[in-house]
Amino acid sequence: MAMFDLPVFQALRGKMQWHQTRQSVLAENIANADMPGYQSQDLKEFKFQSMVQSASATAASGPARTDPHHLTLSASSQTASPQDTSSFERTPDGNSVVLEEQMMKVAQNQMDYQLATNLYTRGLGLLRTAIKRSG
Repeated sequence: MAMFDLPVFQALRGKMQWHQTRQSVLAENIANADMPGYQSQDLKEFKFQSMVQSASATAASGPARTDPHHLTLSASSQTASPQDTSSFERTPDGNSVVLEEQMMKVAQNQMDYQLATNLYTRGLGLLRTAIKRSG
């Protein structure tokens, strides 16, 4: 098993991919802010819980849990597809994009992505340190 195949890294990669896809959806919302009848879209929230449940369903093929407190994770089986979001504000032409709201979502998404990349990088650094000291 390569160190990049560890469940924690798979989960973080899944989270980062979700944020990249969400950034594209939010950018599309902003680009269509003036299009009549356009409905703003967003992705379903990324949930680690579903990853844990899918991992427990396939636990027979993975490492054995020796303690009930151990977490088992696998790569995300979630598909990132945009969904319409309801907004209270609508323009007279039916457009539901609120630029201020979309820009706040973009900023939050960017911060969350940065957090996931920092965790991924630090995790790799810890593994490299452990490998160097054991060698």
